[in-house]
Amino acid sequence: MIFRLLSLLLLLSLATPVAAREKSRSIDLPRGTLLQSLPLLGRQADISISVADAKLWQSAVKPVRGRMSVAKALDRMLSGTDARAVKVGATSWRIVRRLPQTNIARRRTNPSRKAPPLEARSPREAVDKYPVEEIVVSASKINTPYTKYAGVVTILDGADLEFGGERGMDSILSRMATISSTHLGSGRNKLFIRGIADSSFTGPTQATVGQYLGDIRLSYNAPDPDLRLYDIDRVEILEGPQGTLYGAGSLGGIIRMIPKVPDPSATALIASGGVSLVQHGAPGGDIAAIANIPLGESGHALRLTGYSISEGGYIDNPLLGQHDVNRTNIRGARGTLRVDLGDSWRADVGGLYQTITADDAQYADKDAPPLTRSSMVEQGAKARYGSAMMVLTKDWDDLHLQLSNAYVDHHLYERFDASMVNDTPRIFDQNNHTRMLTSETRLSRPFRNGLGWVIGTSFIDNRTRQTRSFGVETMRSAIAGVTNSITEYTAYGEASAELLPAIIVNGGLRYSYARLGGAGEDVDALLALTQAGRAITARRKEEDLLPSASLLATLGKNVTFYARYQEGFRPGGLSIDGSFVQRFRNDHVSTYDAGMRFGRKGITPFDATISISHSRWKDIQADYIDANGFPTTANIGDGKITSISGSIAVRPLTGLSLELGAVYNESRVTQLSSSLQRAAVVFGGPAADFSPPIIISALGRLGRIPNVASHAIRGSANYAIVLGDEDFRIQSWASYVGPSRIGIGPVLGEGQGDYVDTGIAARIGNDGRGLTLTLTNLLDARGNRFALGTPFNSGSDGYLTPLRPRTIRISVDVAY
Repeated sequence: MIFRLLSLLLLLSLATPVAAREKSRSIDLPRGTLLQSLPLLGRQADISISVADAKLWQSAVKPVRGRMSVAKALDRMLSGTDARAVKVGATSWRIVRRLPQTNIARRRTNPSRKAPPLEARSPREAVDKYPVEEIVVSASKINTPYTKYAGVVTILDGADLEFGGERGMDSILSRMATISSTHLGSGRNKLFIRGIADSSFTGPTQATVGQYLGDIRLSYNAPDPDLRLYDIDRVEILEGPQGTLYGAGSLGGIIRMIPKVPDPSATALIASGGVSLVQHGAPGGDIAAIANIPLGESGHALRLTGYSISEGGYIDNPLLGQHDVNRTNIRGARGTLRVDLGDSWRADVGGLYQTITADDAQYADKDAPPLTRSSMVEQGAKARYGSAMMVLTKDWDDLHLQLSNAYVDHHLYERFDASMVNDTPRIFDQNNHTRMLTSETRLSRPFRNGLGWVIGTSFIDNRTRQTRSFGVETMRSAIAGVTNSITEYTAYGEASAELLPAIIVNGGLRYSYARLGGAGEDVDALLALTQAGRAITARRKEEDLLPSASLLATLGKNVTFYARYQEGFRPGGLSIDGSFVQRFRNDHVSTYDAGMRFGRKGITPFDATISISHSRWKDIQADYIDANGFPTTANIGDGKITSISGSIAVRPLTGLSLELGAVYNESRVTQLSSSLQRAAVVFGGPAADFSPPIIISALGRLGRIPNVASHAIRGSANYAIVLGDEDFRIQSWASYVGPSRIGIGPVLGEGQGDYVDTGIAARIGNDGRGLTLTLTNLLDARGNRFALGTPFNSGSDGYLTPLRPRTIRISVDVAY
């Protein structure tokens, strides 16, 4: 495989880019200011537009109507102003101030005079080469400008996430101090934001972080599908509960990945391939291709993305005589067809499919030599994710109508080693199959002239079936599983208004009505008859109101203060309790947060943010280990979380940027639920041998909410320069993840975290081709990302999930 990839890299490096061609599209822009017209043009033409000079936002621009190219539309709109448009990519433009006439005259009288090299240009001129995208928080559903948004939001550029090699969710985690994750393996992990973390296991509880691809919800109560981030325009992360706009399952926040859309004006083909060498492990490789194909002259286009990744293993299993057992293969494809229906109507129809196959688990024994584990069972896993979607939009005047619909099918198979010491190998298999139908309709007025609002309705029908089996390789028997279903109807609204030139207020409300149902799977019929009062089916209804309110005040030039209140919840359901099923209630989070922002990101030489939040979490849903040693789910009690985070970015030199971010979390389980005390079960592990007073004492000692580091720090440096006809860019990063615990109690109170991860990537090339070198885990540190290997303790002194060893990757990319 490696030789095939190397051959492909050689062929790609010899390729020659082909020029793209411009096509016309329907444009309808009213007379107004640049601030009003640019968002409309961006949506109608599917382009990204940034503005170099903030003073240009209030420039009066002309109306533009008819079919034309983007270049012509921009030229007409900006005619007679002090602004001009500069194309910086296939679908990216930048608005800059026109040169003074005196400078133009000098150039005409001295045509031999060359432009100064990039390093000699002013910062304002140099930024045109590496533009900062216009910062609009589209996840607000009213396209709120970042400077007007009251809350913590981070926007990551898709090209930055892909720079140095695509790593899926790990690319986001390495750039965000406030996001954490379990590390069972790709496609099996749970994500947490701001310390809102429930547990380590994959059970029937809904996720605490909402994940979206564009406006399509990715999952309801399944782990992170870990979609590869190829051909992604940007990722928006909103921290804190987002219940008013996004409903259930957004207790910690949302992660919204926005893919690049089909472009009817240009044909393009982008391809990349790389090979990687893992110290102490096996080699790997990756290949990807992206195609944009205009269809005729009517504004239709097709965009396709495909990829295949093989990540080399690095864990040895001497008990079975195997080396590098944890190889992971990832394959996927995504496609979108855009159809211009006329009269400002547009339809996007598409789908995606991805499979992840892990040959074995990625954890090691704590008491063994580095990167080794003695398992009697190969613990493979396979995740399959598929989705079909359709989005219909219309723009007119100041209004935007959007109808988003999707069907999701998500399957996860996991195998765990359940063997005891000096016993026959035993296997625990778990299958989770989720199917979801989701639909949302919303009408919005994008925020401009001091007003923005959105109203909408949504519908979700989700069904998850969990089946389990236990035994030896040749004979396994089914044990109790569970099916959960929910049908949810919601209506919501939110509005932002600028009451005074320096004061913006926001308020909203969401009403949710849900029908929940569930049934036990493979429950022994005799036990069900003899154990009176133990239900195997249940149905109920829930109604919830989720308010939100915020205030933003401009205290001075580029200095803002905000305060925000928001709520979030997860509906209840059924879980397995021994051979039966039990109910768990919905949980609810209320969060107050406040913060300040200084400077303007990407515009001023310095920008910084600081925020503090306090959350009260009632009836925490958590997956834990029951007295029989199997994963189960219950409400474990109440908790509170205080989080302080901050970031700073400095651009001391042209082309150089330095960034630093940090977070501190203080979280406690403040009250153990009465049902859990009666069952004598501690969150995170069995406690059948402990009385309730001892349980509470253990909770007092180890009551921190699990899987969230008490503190984390992340820093990076990025430098870019032009060398003749080539661009050179180098980026380095380092992060420290503080200590945390996998659970609470004497069994799963194991520590984890307290490690440093590092990396560096460099690329030389241009828009047509490039060569990239990446080195990760520079220190070849081991660390312990996750202290859970298998929920069945087989006599080991504990487990650890090490960092991937030092890895070097070489890749080439070409664009036609």
